[in-house]
Amino acid sequence: MEIIATYGTTFLIVAIIFGVFMTWGIGANDVANALGTSVGSGAITVRTAIIVAAIFEFAGAALAGGNVTKTIRKGIIDPSQIVDRPEVLIFGMLAALLAAGVWLAVASIKGWPVSTTHSIVGAIVGFAVAGIGLDAVYWGKITQIAASWIVSPILGGTIAFLLLVSIHKLIMNAEKPFSAAVRWAPMYIFLVGFVISLVTLFKGLKHLKLDIDTSTSFILAITIGIIVAIAGRYAVKRVKFDQNLDQSSHIASVESVFAPMIIFTACAMAFAHGSNDVANGVGPLAAIYGLIESGGEVTQKLAMPFWILALGGLGIVFGLATFGYRVMRTIGAKITSLTPTSAFCATVAAAMTVVLASKTAMPVSTTHIAVGAVMGVGLARGFAALNIRVIGNIIMSWVITLPVGGFLAAMFFFMFKGMFT
Repeated sequence: MEIIATYGTTFLIVAIIFGVFMTWGIGANDVANALGTSVGSGAITVRTAIIVAAIFEFAGAALAGGNVTKTIRKGIIDPSQIVDRPEVLIFGMLAALLAAGVWLAVASIKGWPVSTTHSIVGAIVGFAVAGIGLDAVYWGKITQIAASWIVSPILGGTIAFLLLVSIHKLIMNAEKPFSAAVRWAPMYIFLVGFVISLVTLFKGLKHLKLDIDTSTSFILAITIGIIVAIAGRYAVKRVKFDQNLDQSSHIASVESVFAPMIIFTACAMAFAHGSNDVANGVGPLAAIYGLIESGGEVTQKLAMPFWILALGGLGIVFGLATFGYRVMRTIGAKITSLTPTSAFCATVAAAMTVVLASKTAMPVSTTHIAVGAVMGVGLARGFAALNIRVIGNIIMSWVITLPVGGFLAAMFFFMFKGMFT
């Protein structure tokens, strides 16, 4: 208690700096999940992607980032053993923020898409083992996270693969692909409206406590999907196209039909991402702020001040604007080459997987889902369409994220403990 009273202001200033650094890493790395496919397919430029993300990621973080957050993210550790030593939790949260930020910076520079959630979880586990003990960690939760390395990419990849196969079967391989696109596009447009509505309701707005049950959410999503499909059908029918042109001209026109749909889906994913993953950066900051404000009371829940959410949103936008292009390039171009239709399938598959996981409590990572979805559309064109070396590097980065985060956090924990005690 005495340490907090003496160094409280210093702790808060350092926590703000580390929190912004961590959210910078989220922007530089994780935001590519929502926008990498759009950029890689040529649907939008990197500049446009940064503008889109700046609007929707910041809106998600600041407006729907949560009025209540758990001090210890996702029940990873039990803080009851340090109730009488709250400074240990402050050292640990500072160490976790710095460790996760450093790892995300390294991964972003390398262009590796890693999970920011796993980065902060690994860091918190590392501090807990070093500062409290092995029994303070809920190891069952860590097992679930490890399972997501397999579940997430397989699920996202399978859905993306099936979506692209359906587009090829129904549209691309038809005698007149553009006519087939006019006929089938409303179905895919409905899917976009339906899925992005569910993503927004389940993930983007869940912290606003709107009390919309699952059945009502589905009814709203279906209604929105139908409205969007009707509007989309009208828009597609207005496109003038010469049916006598060759097959390649038909294919190019079909691709142009799908390009706008990617952008709508990406916007919804960016909003949902901002509202959820901002907590990875500002959760530990909020924990430190709460401990200082309460005089050292270790509580599980606390009010999330708006300024902390806004700070997190700004950090995310800055990270994307400075280094986000590196991971976007990996997701959108290095794993496999993307067209608007394949990017559409990958983006929608990622959104569908997020919706499915949010209601079944499956241990998934949005980063791993996005990578798996891109691999799925590449696989639809054949195994040779995938860049195995790049995929191998990505998987390696996934596996070492938890232990690297944990090791760095343990090291930083002892550093802060030595500095202030």
